[in-house]
Amino acid sequence: MSFDFKFTLLTRNNYQSPSIVALELLINSKQFLESKRERGCVTRSSEYCRVIKFHKYHGAGNDFILIDDRAGTFPAQSFDLVARMCDRHFGIGADGLMLLREAEGVDFEMIYYNSDGQFSSMCGNGGRCITRFAADLGIIENKALFTAVDGAHHATVNKDGSISLEMIDVIEVESLDDGALLLDTGSPHYVLLTERLDDKDMQTEGRRIRYNERFKAEGVNVNLVEWKDGCLHIRTYERGVEDETLACGTGVTAAAIAAQVWGLSESPVKVKAVGGDLSVTFSVENNAYSKIWKTGPAVFVFKGSFEV
Repeated sequence: MSFDFKFTLLTRNNYQSPSIVALELLINSKQFLESKRERGCVTRSSEYCRVIKFHKYHGAGNDFILIDDRAGTFPAQSFDLVARMCDRHFGIGADGLMLLREAEGVDFEMIYYNSDGQFSSMCGNGGRCITRFAADLGIIENKALFTAVDGAHHATVNKDGSISLEMIDVIEVESLDDGALLLDTGSPHYVLLTERLDDKDMQTEGRRIRYNERFKAEGVNVNLVEWKDGCLHIRTYERGVEDETLACGTGVTAAAIAAQVWGLSESPVKVKAVGGDLSVTFSVENNAYSKIWKTGPAVFVFKGSFEV
């Protein structure tokens, strides 16, 4: 975006006050306001706005920046801004960022970005956190219907404070040559049963699979799981974050279905992520999975303002 500038130097000879030297800057006001919004100004009423109000939540350690954008003023295409806000060293720090927006026929719309600043596929823990956020804002009481990138979702705020989220149906589970399963629970997931899970180098293992010949173009989320003490333990490397996260909701869902495929557990499946415990229930018929609900924590951490 370009601006036209006009400078007029007013000196002792053409200005009555000999002590003042003034500089006049003429800018197209419409372009100026638009540029402010692109750089993160979320209040249309002030051209000097330089802050974005946010709330921070986590779901089993999977943490997110939540923004109430019902006014539709957040610069949705400012991917660099989103990445900067999610940066753990120079920003707020988060695995992702979500906008809560108004949408016709539902309680709200969920717009999700990964920490790299790019739009992403469905985030299950994010879905639970934005439901809690909507309840905290007074938009819903104990039930929600919202839309996300993969379609409509129902959610429930439980009496114990946990959130239950309905996931999309899974109609295909692919078996891979290495013994892993590949399935889409709103995001694509690779799930591999292993031993000595705690000893795994998830950065190395995750990158090896995420960037292999089959997956490198679109990426895949990599889940290593171990059945131990009557529940499924999981660690996840997330694409877009490009690192291990403390929990991944769609990954937990994929792992629970994988446990049923492998004969380890029927519904409900208890899953222990690095950041906390979750559970998944589902119905299965003709190798297709429906009525999938994932339950786990969704916790408010803090709120603040981010200068841009």
